[in-house]
Amino acid sequence: MSYVDGFLIALPKANIEAYRKMAELGREVWMSHGALAYAECLADDVPYGELTSFPRAVQAKEDETVVFSWIVYRDRAHRGEVNSKVMNDPRMAGAMNDAPFDGKRMIFGGFEMVVES
Repeated sequence: MSYVDGFLIALPKANIEAYRKMAELGREVWMSHGALAYAECLADDVPYGELTSFPRAVQAKEDETVVFSWIVYRDRAHRGEVNSKVMNDPRMAGAMNDAPFDGKRMIFGGFEMVVES
């Protein structure tokens, strides 16, 4: 079964274009090092829940939207190989220094797929 890295962030709406550029670079780098799929999605139908929700999870403010993204690998070992190459890729040097979002509110993790098609 495949392995997935998942990410959730609060993105200031004023920074959507800057994020899009950063995401396009990320896609280029991860895919060039062997990732199977790369996706970045802006919230469209994610209501602010009373107890839990995507916006609550990242403490999204009124002027922010939620970004949900993921990267797919063959398996966890492949993820390690790809991410090692990505972190050593000169195109990624300083990429997080000028991130257009608050990295302290980013939620991320690795997931083993249990159902896929």
